[in-house]
Amino acid sequence: MKYVFFDIECACVYKNVAKMCAFGYVVTDEKFSVLAREDILLNPRGKFHLTGRKGSEGLVLPYEYEDFKKYPTFPAEYGRIKALLEDGESVVCGHATINDVNYLNLETKRYKLPSFRFRFYDTQFFYMNAEGEFSRQFGLQTIAEELGVEFTPHRAVDDAYATMRVCERLCAREGESLTGLAEKYRIAAGKIGGYKIQPLSSSGLKSYLAEKEEQREAHIKAHEEFYRYVNKHMHRRKKGGSLEGKIFCFSRDVEDDIAVSRKLVEAIFNSGGQYTSHPTECNVYIARGEGGVRCQNAVTAGAAFIPLEQLELALEQI
Repeated sequence: MKYVFFDIECACVYKNVAKMCAFGYVVTDEKFSVLAREDILLNPRGKFHLTGRKGSEGLVLPYEYEDFKKYPTFPAEYGRIKALLEDGESVVCGHATINDVNYLNLETKRYKLPSFRFRFYDTQFFYMNAEGEFSRQFGLQTIAEELGVEFTPHRAVDDAYATMRVCERLCAREGESLTGLAEKYRIAAGKIGGYKIQPLSSSGLKSYLAEKEEQREAHIKAHEEFYRYVNKHMHRRKKGGSLEGKIFCFSRDVEDDIAVSRKLVEAIFNSGGQYTSHPTECNVYIARGEGGVRCQNAVTAGAAFIPLEQLELALEQI
């Protein structure tokens, strides 16, 4: 069995367009000994429009852009790339692989070529499962630094080589082969075929998503319970109390903590204060910690920020 690690660079990427300019790959045996490595450069037939991760200008590929006009277009290298990725004796892997698979998919559609058909793994997904961390994605450079792998970012063949070394270090750390790593964390490979892409999955990811859904439902339930209480008791508030004219708003996490939020809003109503769900309409904003868009909106609109602990103490003395 062989391992094929690959990476793709594009001259530009839009929603339905990805004009590839480089396909880098490294082929190894099961012990990660390099058998072949190459940077297949392509004429993207389009201008270079490169952006950073958040869409800002500034991403620079370590190539001379004018040179790409000399290279063949994607259809000329399609057969060689397809044979490499669809070799039944190889396991295919990348980093954030689904992005590169999507680029391949878009290019085959662009040139009206048959769809790719292969299974793939992902070092980013391996790392997320090994760390038990699914709330964020990890860049190749971040993981490479963590595992002591050095490379030049954004040169396709170097990214492919770094991906291979990251996989090698991760396998050594876990005491597994590449496929053993997938079995250990019950990772199902991603797939492409018939222009349809199926992402990787794992038992860890499924558990994380189930927990997030449970938290979402708990948030909805707490939100509804809190505002039922507010709407029911707002008109019963004491007129002319010590908090007359004060309009309060809580951070979401305080609202969701029903045991705390109901007690506080009851004390506010008993002292003549009011409550609003809109931070821009309050003049007192309450949270466990200052920060976040909701808090910023309230303060910008002129509200005073009071830490939750300070309000609880003040209300106890009323």
